[in-house]
Amino acid sequence: MRGLRAGGLSLVVVLIGLAQIAYGHGPGLFKPTIPQLVLVLVGAGALLLRQRHPRAVVVVTVLCGAALPAFPPHLVLADVPTMVALYTLALRAGRRTAAAYGAVAVLLLTGSSMWWLPGHLFDIRNLLPLNYIAAAVAIGDSVRNQRTLLAQERRRAAEAERDRETEARRQVREERVRIARDLHDVVAHHITLVNAQAGVAHHLLRTDPDRAYQALAGIKETSRAALDELRATVGLLRADDEPDDRQPAPTFAGLDALLDGFRQAGLEVRLTRAGAPRPLTGTADLAAYRIVQEALTNARKHGGGGAVDLDVRYSEDTLDIMLANPAQPGVQGPGTGHGMIGMRERAESAGGRFTAGMITGRFVVHVGLPLAAD
Repeated sequence: MRGLRAGGLSLVVVLIGLAQIAYGHGPGLFKPTIPQLVLVLVGAGALLLRQRHPRAVVVVTVLCGAALPAFPPHLVLADVPTMVALYTLALRAGRRTAAAYGAVAVLLLTGSSMWWLPGHLFDIRNLLPLNYIAAAVAIGDSVRNQRTLLAQERRRAAEAERDRETEARRQVREERVRIARDLHDVVAHHITLVNAQAGVAHHLLRTDPDRAYQALAGIKETSRAALDELRATVGLLRADDEPDDRQPAPTFAGLDALLDGFRQAGLEVRLTRAGAPRPLTGTADLAAYRIVQEALTNARKHGGGGAVDLDVRYSEDTLDIMLANPAQPGVQGPGTGHGMIGMRERAESAGGRFTAGMITGRFVVHVGLPLAAD
């Protein structure tokens, strides 16, 4: 396709050159000279290679155009091959290169016209090469700049599209992590309580049926709460929008009910409060509830038995929560399970801090979360 276009352009340039020669002969029979035909054909034929060798094509067309006035009848018309060649050079090589070649072309073509055409030394038509060469270079440079800008816009659009896809994938990953963390908190907490209450019921079923019945009732209540929270969490995956009847996420205001569930499962929790209760930020409110829930679940599953001390203190702008439980003998380090990772991520995502580790035989979890502004 490109070769056909180049051949068609060369043919058009040949026809224009022949028309110029015919115009120079005047009315009557058109009899171009052999040198004129050769120069026209060489100049037009060189344009077939203008995409691969733009500089060489400019040299050939300029030399042909400068030699043409030497053969009568003399012509003072635009050199079309030189214009096309300089346009291509400006398009492919840039403004400076095209301007340099154009300046040389102006000198050669103007000098040839002044030398070979009689009486044209001070003729205004000597400015003709300067005009059409400047126009060819300017148009080629303008088209080149336009194509460069268009390519840059396309590249920016492609980069923006890639950035959008990357951001979308990142948000999907974060949402998956958040949902997985919620599911872990819900399942681990409630299954731990159900297991503890089932153990109590099994132990007391023969010796103390009333207390065993209470433990079974606790299993029923705990499993119902687990199903409600699971239904609410999984509902986020199924629905495109927020349903009006979805159960709200738990908040730190439900701390007492959370502790009652653990106490019914046989875990002794001693709660200490200090400071006037104040609301937390939205993310910190859920984070405080889930962190306490996960810490108590870990104490129930991995602790060394005994009472768990929970200290809740409200300061001017921070809620400090400290939970300490006896550790199993030989246990060292802060722990690296999914529960510990989830608690740390929740605290940091809410703008708080989280630490955990062994202190004098007790495993201590300490978290500080920001309070909402007044």
